[in-house]
Amino acid sequence: MSGMQLGEALREGIERLKAADVGSPRMNAETLMKFTLGCDRAYLYAHPERQLTAEELERYQTAIGERAAGKPSQYIIGHQEFWGLDFLVTPAVLIPRPETEHVIEMVLDLVREQDTRVPRIVDVGTGSGCIALALAHELPDARMEANDISAAAVEIARANAARLNLDRRVRFHHGDLLEGIPESERFDFIVSNPPYVPRSEPEKVQKQVFEHEPHSAVFGGDTGMQVYERLVPQARAYLKDGGWLVMEIGFSQLEQVQELLGGWAEARVKEDLQGIPRVVAARK
Repeated sequence: MSGMQLGEALREGIERLKAADVGSPRMNAETLMKFTLGCDRAYLYAHPERQLTAEELERYQTAIGERAAGKPSQYIIGHQEFWGLDFLVTPAVLIPRPETEHVIEMVLDLVREQDTRVPRIVDVGTGSGCIALALAHELPDARMEANDISAAAVEIARANAARLNLDRRVRFHHGDLLEGIPESERFDFIVSNPPYVPRSEPEKVQKQVFEHEPHSAVFGGDTGMQVYERLVPQARAYLKDGGWLVMEIGFSQLEQVQELLGGWAEARVKEDLQGIPRVVAARK
């Protein structure tokens, strides 16, 4: 397996992904070639005549084959950007989504508004650690905790904290929701992107998400509300008076989540770029 130039291999990769009906075939093919060669996009188009070694070609074609079969490119290359930071991702964690950045924006707005000098924050269901570490990056004085029910996810989050030089800023715990956090602790903010897809409606997620991403991080029980129903009362017990619970929500879940927050002092909603309610914040 040799004798193929970079440009030719890239064109072939794009065609294979098109044939497999993969979205954004050119972007995916470029991403996998950049990963294979350890280069940037400009290099791909400046050196189309570069001869690939047999090993490079084999690695690239294997990656294209995995992507054509539905494996997300983030799991193939092992990375995903979130809030301008680079995160390691494996099939043990949900791939960070751009819309989850609205959670970060909401918390930062509330911190500025409250003028909280040293906010105490806990991230529930941290996964890759993307929310906790983005907040730690933005709020150098914050005291951060993060929890996940998956021990494998906690290991990935710890690895990301070390890579981003934030490992002294965030304490990670293995536990269900706020389990493992001492009951005497009180927080200014509890943040979460919980699993919210109804298990009874798997068609609501893309095929590649259903087949490759961790179900425990995607499905929130039969109705999609199971984690919210447990988290809201727990969060209320752990928040300081005036503290905020900030949660990402799924499509069409706003009314159900607002019902759970009936006794809270105040609630706010943040929409995503499509105008869909994406984040709910509630003040104790």
